Amino acid sequence: MVRSAEFLNASEAARQLGVSAKALRLYEQRGLLAPVRSAAGWRAYGPGEMARAAEIAALRALGFSLAQIGRVLKGEARGLGPALASHQAALEARLRHLADTLARVRGLRDDLARGHAPTARELAGALGSGTAPGIAFDLPWPWGGERLELSAIRPLTYIIGPLGSGKTRLAQRLAETVPGAAFLGLDRLAESSVAKVAADPVLKAAVDERLAWLTEDGATASDALTVLLGGLEAEGPAVLVVDMIEQGLDQATQEAVIAMLRRRGPAGRPLFLLTRSSAILDLAVLGPDEALLFCPANHSPPMLVAPYPGAPGYEGVATCLASPAVRARTEGVIAWRPQVA
Repeated sequence: MVRSAEFLNASEAARQLGVSAKALRLYEQRGLLAPVRSAAGWRAYGPGEMARAAEIAALRALGFSLAQIGRVLKGEARGLGPALASHQAALEARLRHLADTLARVRGLRDDLARGHAPTARELAGALGSGTAPGIAFDLPWPWGGERLELSAIRPLTYIIGPLGSGKTRLAQRLAETVPGAAFLGLDRLAESSVAKVAADPVLKAAVDERLAWLTEDGATASDALTVLLGGLEAEGPAVLVVDMIEQGLDQATQEAVIAMLRRRGPAGRPLFLLTRSSAILDLAVLGPDEALLFCPANHSPPMLVAPYPGAPGYEGVATCLASPAVRARTEGVIAWRPQVA
C-alpha cells in the first residue's frame, strides 16, 4: 500500500528535483527509474525513487548521456573517461570566464578609487553573464525598416513564430548583420551537404565523435543529423543561425541534440535556432544562457519573451510549439510570401 505522505506525484517530484516531468518520463522509458503506481495508476515517487532520480539528474548535469548513466548505475566504468573530460573542459571554460569577469571588476574598482566613475556600458560589460555584445539593425519586410535592438546575445536564442510571421527573414537578416555570423538553411538537407562533411577529414572526425555521443543518448543517425552536426562543428562562424533545427530529426534525436547544445554553457558559440518543436524548446527548463525571440502573427516587431507564464508574449510562444509528431503533419509547409520589389 502506497502511503501518500511519503510519495510525490510526477509534477511535485520534478519540481523538487529541478527537472521537467518529461525528463522523469524519459528516465523511466530508458529503464533508469521505476516509479511505483498508485491504486489509480498514477506514477508516484517515494524516497528511493527520488534518490535514484537525483543521482540521474546529477550525472546529466555532468554531461553524461543516458546510456552512460545506465552503465554507471550498474557499476560499469566504460565510457567515463570522455564524459569526465568533457565536463572538465566545460568547467575550465567557466573558470576562465569568471577569472576574466573578476579582472574587469577589479579594474573598475581601481578606476573608481582613482576618481573615475564607470559608465553604464562598462558596468554592463564587467558584470554580464557571458553574453556576446548586443546588436541593432533595421528589420526586413514585413516590418518595413523598424529597428530591432538586442542588448546582448546569449549562447542559445530561440526564434519562434507562426507561419507567415517573418521569422525566417529575421533569421537571415541576423546572419547578415551579426559580425562573423553564418546561416544554416534548409538546403543543408541536400545530398551534396553530406558529401561535403565526408570530404573534410577534420570535420568528419568531429562529427563522428558527436554522432557517437548522441546515438548513445538515444538519437537516430541520419543524413539530416550528420549535416546539422557538420554545420555546428564547422570552424569559422562566430555566430550560427540555424533554420528549423528539428528538420528531419525524430523526437529522441531532437531531445539529444538540444541537451548537447545546453551542456556547452556560457562559453559556447552563440546560436540562433529557429524552431516550432516542443522537443527542442521546452519552456519549463530554459536556463539563464537562453533567450526567446518571438515574431507575432500580426507583424508587430519581434520581441524578447521571458520564459514565465503570464509574461508578455509567453502564450503566443506556447501556441507556436508542438510535438514532433504534430510538426510532422506540416513538414515542408511554408507561408505564402508575396514578391518584394
